[in-house]
Amino acid sequence: MPLFKGKPSHLLAALSAVLFVTVAGCGAGAGKDSASIERPEPVVEDTPDPQQTHSWPLTGVSAEEAEFGPALSVKIENSPGARPQGGLDRADIVWEQLVEGGMTRFVAMFHSDLPEAIGPVRSVRPMDAAIAGQVGGGLAFSGGQAEYQAKISAAGVSLISHDGGNAGFYRDPNRQGDHRLFGDTEQLLGEVSEAEAPPELFSYPDEGEDPAAVRAGSEANTVETSFPASKPSWQWNGEVWQRMESGQAAHAESGAPLEAANVVVIRVEVRDTGNRDAAGSMVPETVLTGSGEAMVFSGGHVVDGTWEKDGDADPLRLVGADGEELTLAPGKTWVELVPNQGGSVKVS
Repeated sequence: MPLFKGKPSHLLAALSAVLFVTVAGCGAGAGKDSASIERPEPVVEDTPDPQQTHSWPLTGVSAEEAEFGPALSVKIENSPGARPQGGLDRADIVWEQLVEGGMTRFVAMFHSDLPEAIGPVRSVRPMDAAIAGQVGGGLAFSGGQAEYQAKISAAGVSLISHDGGNAGFYRDPNRQGDHRLFGDTEQLLGEVSEAEAPPELFSYPDEGEDPAAVRAGSEANTVETSFPASKPSWQWNGEVWQRMESGQAAHAESGAPLEAANVVVIRVEVRDTGNRDAAGSMVPETVLTGSGEAMVFSGGHVVDGTWEKDGDADPLRLVGADGEELTLAPGKTWVELVPNQGGSVKVS
């Protein structure tokens, strides 16, 4: 039986249509920018809605992509010997937390802007599950007690562990001591077992509207936060918040300043885990479930509110006095987890 029934002219028309589609589907690939990691081309529907817009879920910044990959969170050291850190200026969201000896460390979340290298990479702590669990994806780290790692995994986050043999880690020969371990972003992302994009973590205003701090808050030029052995601060320069370490402008290894569109200050309880580090210091845990006081800094203004969070994998919500969610300015955000006891916040 013939495969095609009908007149020869019909057959010729069908073959021509197939040839046209095949030729039209061929194209050249784009090269890779050596300074950053390129996301794969998004899948776009045949008939996209012209009114449909997309935003990066961790920054609220408009994006052309219709489909996003997973987020990568990295545990980064913040001792003086670790500065300047690699890739920290490229993070969408950075969480600063109290660790042993009154020092702080970061959980930096990368999604919309991917540097080639990130570090120095250090060990996890018990509150990292409640931080990374909000966005899923993977958490890259080096070391940490088994119970902390199990808690992170239970929150739906892929463990990307240097000690566990995951790919993507290397020693920077230009660094010293414990500050040498870095991560190759592309390889680390390849270790993420769950490829779903992160949910939107914070709320942002509609186009043309001001963020909550500008709309309902008061002017602020400086916010000084204090941890027992660290005193980071932020100054509004008319466009963004500039991070300061002990009164000096902070920069990444690239030389780029550490800046943010938003600074969110969360007042938290800190409890003793009962564990000790190698030096015998108490390992603290920031309690990130429940609620507490919050301050949101955007656009040279500040607004007071509260924070709420249920489980480790649930998002942290910022709520204003009217009970509505506080909106942030689209862009990068730093979250300061300042202890209620032993920490302080000063705004001027």
